[in-house]
Order: sequence, then structure tokens, then C-alpha cells
Amino acid sequence: MISEKMVGFVKGSSVIRAMFEEGKKMAAIYGADKVYDFSLGNPNVPAPQEVNEAIKSVLDEEESTFVHGYMSNSGYEDVREAVANSLNKRFGTAFNQENIIMTVGAAGGLNVIFKTLLNPGDEVITFAPYFGEYRSYVGNYDGELVVVSPNTETFQPNLDEFETKITAKTKAVIVNSPNNPSGVVYSEATIIKMAEILNKKQAEFGTDIYLISDEPYRELVYGDVEVPYITKYYDNTIVGYSYSKSLSLPGERIGYLVIPSEVADFENVLGAANVATRILGYVNAPSLMQRAVAKCLDVEVNVEPYNRNRELLYNSLVEYGFECIKPEGAFYLFMKSPVADEKEFVAACKEHQILIVPGSTFACPGFVRIAYCVSYDTIKNSLPGFKAVAEKYGL
Repeated sequence: MISEKMVGFVKGSSVIRAMFEEGKKMAAIYGADKVYDFSLGNPNVPAPQEVNEAIKSVLDEEESTFVHGYMSNSGYEDVREAVANSLNKRFGTAFNQENIIMTVGAAGGLNVIFKTLLNPGDEVITFAPYFGEYRSYVGNYDGELVVVSPNTETFQPNLDEFETKITAKTKAVIVNSPNNPSGVVYSEATIIKMAEILNKKQAEFGTDIYLISDEPYRELVYGDVEVPYITKYYDNTIVGYSYSKSLSLPGERIGYLVIPSEVADFENVLGAANVATRILGYVNAPSLMQRAVAKCLDVEVNVEPYNRNRELLYNSLVEYGFECIKPEGAFYLFMKSPVADEKEFVAACKEHQILIVPGSTFACPGFVRIAYCVSYDTIKNSLPGFKAVAEKYGL
């Protein structure tokens, strides 16, 4: 008999993953070229050639026992120093290797920091729409996820409601910008106001509130959009990063945490995060990929294929009468359903072999998420189906 906690997790298991698996079954029936699977944020842009060359060079240059052996739970010292120097160069920060913990992707990093910080009953605030796994991550350590309702006009965080939901039990706030699923980038004005609220509430309750910035899409932005580096605005910020999207390495599970020296109880937080890395079973981030990404810190991220997809999809859907906000970053388009029950709309799209994710998965019913990290042809070939559904609903 499985644990009671796991019973709940199984019941609430990822809708996105379920749709992805269903898409594979549909492809076997209709043909892969006739199924338009927009369910999973799985980058279709190949990893840069520099990554492949880096992996080969690591294996050629280093002793195999050094490449594949254990190291500090935080990761290789020289890799962490290289990451810190890269961040300092890009964002004007002052990190060193002690501020960096290499992690098993952003998800691994988030689990490490929640394990580090949360006592049973502690509250973690997030803003809808949000990545649904946050609830499982927080619940796994007996925390309570508190959700701020969405601003469906701009999808910037609802800061008035946010302020009312901070309590003496609030241990952390998690933000995700560029945002999955909306594609919105939280503005500098938003971050400044959020920091002001948090500082005021820390003083009011006499507590430490950690702001956890989940940033796997940081480099995937369009035009002149800039993503504020949040450690510069609020001392108690911890950053989780992943190379899954920027370097198209989701299966390699490599990322890092930034724990600035300014965070409250820094030495204990850092020490506990290292222990959490070990006791969660990660032990350390993948050794080969640590060495490889350290050689690719200056590789330019190619957003043009995603931008091309974004322009075609957004412009076509708006032309058909759908309502959506144009994404500023990431590779998701969050579209308003033409009917109140977005699951009905999802089912209507499925009749045309189009797989999209209901917004209720992200605590934002009435919308759907379309992951456009697919081939250009997939988007182009899906458009007659989207147009037929628009006509069905009289758009």
C-alpha cells in the first residue's frame, strides 16, 4: 500500500505529462505529422554545437575518474566559480563559488531549497497562473501553497492581493519570469513593489521571507525585453536556474541555485542546501554536464526559431478571432478559451488532433496553454484545425 501522501500526488499527477503520453498514442494512429502536440515544453531547437563539442572535449581532456567521480555536494569548485563570474559579468552582481550550488535541473534545485527552508505548515505564496508542479514540490515537505489569483488583463502579479496573503507563516514566495504559462516577463516596477511589500511584511512579523526566483526561461525573450535580476532588488532572494531551455538540454538535468551572501541565515541555509542535495538522493549534479556547461556560459541562445513560431501562431490565432496576450518570453502562448469551460475547448481542439493544456492546470481556468517549442511546420499544419474550431464557436 503506497503512502497517503503519494495517493494525493498520484491523483493530482501532471495533466501535461498525461497529454504528452496521449499524443504519442495518437501519433501511432494518425501519423506523427498529423498530430499537433502543443502540450509539453520540450525544446525542438537542437542544443548548440558548442555543447556537443564541449562534452567531447571534456572527455578528451580529463581523466575519466575525474570526470565521472564524486565531488562536493555543491559541485565542482571551478565550475561554480565560472558560473558566478558569468553572472557577475552579465548582471553586475558580486557572487563567488560559495554562492552557487550546481543542481539536477531547476526542479532539483527547487526541491533542495524547499527541503532546506520549510517546516510543516509553512506557507509558500505563488502567483497564478503558475507551473502546477509547485504544489507538489511544496506539499512534499508539508508546506502549504498559497495562490494569488491571476490578473487576466496583463498577467503581472496581483500585488494588492499578494500583500493581504502574507502572514506570519509565510516562509517563501516563488516567482517565475519569463512565466510559464503566460509568456509574460515581470516588469522592474513589479519587482520593486514586490520587494517593498516583502520588506514591510518582514518587519511587521519579525520573520524572514525568502523570494525564490525560478528562471529556466531567462534567456528566452523577444525584442528589447529585459528580465530584472531579482537579487539586486531584494536581499532574501534565491535563484533557481536550468540549462534545459536555454541550451536545449532538458534530459541532462543540469542547473544551479544562487544563494547570495546577503540572505538571512546565509551560512545555515547554504549548509542545509548542501545536505539536502545529498539526502534527497541527488548527491551532486551530473558531473560531465557540469564540466560541459562551464565551457558554454557565453554561448548565445538562439531564440529566432521560437520567435518565428510565436509570430506565426499569435498572428494567425488573433486573425481567427481568438484572444491572447503576445508572449514576451519563454515559448508558451496563453489563450482565452472561447467558452467558459476551457476543457470543452480543449476537447474540441483534440477532434482536430490538436493537443493543448487547460488553464485550470495552472490555476487559471478559462484559458489554455499552447507550447510553441515545436517545428514551424507543426504550427503551420495545425492552423486549419484552429480555424475550424474558431468557426465552430462563431469567432
